[in-house]
Amino acid sequence: MTTENTVPNPRKRRVVLIGITAAFILAGLAYAAYYFLVLAGRADTDNAYVGGNLVTVSSQVAGSVIDIGAEETQMVQAGAPIIKLDPADAQVALNQAEARLAGVVRQQRERYTNVEQYDAQIRQRQIELKAAEDDLARRAPLAADHTVSGEDVDHARRAVDNARAALDVVRKQDAAAKVGVAGVAVAQHPLVQAARADYLAAWLAARRTAIAAPVSGYIAKRSVQVGSRIMPGTPLLTIVPLDQLWVEANFKESELRDIRVGQPATIEADLYGGKVVYHGRVMGLAAGTGSAFSLLPAQNAGGNWIKVVQRVPVRIALDPKELAAHPLRVGLSATASVDVTQKGSAELGAATAAPKHDTTTVLAEPLDEARKATDAIVAKNMAN
Repeated sequence: MTTENTVPNPRKRRVVLIGITAAFILAGLAYAAYYFLVLAGRADTDNAYVGGNLVTVSSQVAGSVIDIGAEETQMVQAGAPIIKLDPADAQVALNQAEARLAGVVRQQRERYTNVEQYDAQIRQRQIELKAAEDDLARRAPLAADHTVSGEDVDHARRAVDNARAALDVVRKQDAAAKVGVAGVAVAQHPLVQAARADYLAAWLAARRTAIAAPVSGYIAKRSVQVGSRIMPGTPLLTIVPLDQLWVEANFKESELRDIRVGQPATIEADLYGGKVVYHGRVMGLAAGTGSAFSLLPAQNAGGNWIKVVQRVPVRIALDPKELAAHPLRVGLSATASVDVTQKGSAELGAATAAPKHDTTTVLAEPLDEARKATDAIVAKNMAN
């Protein structure tokens, strides 16, 4: 062998080392440029999860379940009947309320008639008093010449006193009767109005034996069974409207400084990976860290204390159109990235415009129909 093949070339080695060093320097410069141009303008976290409304369905009245029209994972539309209670008890209560309303109307009619009777008795007592006074006026002059005995005059005087007392009694009875009816018609009397209200309550209870879905969504956490006796307020099942989802991105407390309400964000759900990118905007910041709202909050006043970086949930709204194209489920893991170069509308925690309120018209009852029914009952029992 020759020495050229066995002795390494120092110059060649130096060139290789310089090339490797230059490559590392260029890679570092490229990463620094990427960090300051791209990464420094974004706040990223893989501690993010899909959130949504969990609408708990409960009954407004007590009853026994006789029919369930929805199962787990089934899609239901707002207003669709999903649970039916036995209507027998409610119908009996409604009939009783109708009977009470009719009875109260007739009792009040009797009271008003009694007032008219007292008015007639007053006129009768006035006539009797006038007759007694006239009789006394005729007898008194005759007593002087002994045409009429003094005893007859005394009888006439006592008759006047009795007639006047009887008139006073009837007037007081009339006043007492008018206290309960004066200034109000029979149909507007407080006792009639109270009976009307009881009928309306019974009418509503009879209608509420059919429980409808308050919102459109998927059935989850169904705990009710056919035959169960349920009470008002008992959770029966949950409806999850999957068109109203958002992302709870748990950023470190040190990453919240530049995040603002309204900043654009991109979301990648683990369900679809990088194939689907959701676009949203920052809605707001939670009022506390996750540990502060936990069942057993951490006690940091102990002697053995170790500082742990806390995370605060940041809510990010999603585009409904993208949700419709690629549905998500509550609780799925995701990765969130917020563009902090945008100024946004307000700092996190600052007062912002009130968001749109969640509403439903399913639970509204046609009270006009019930009022017409009560008017019909009152009119029927007011007829002669």
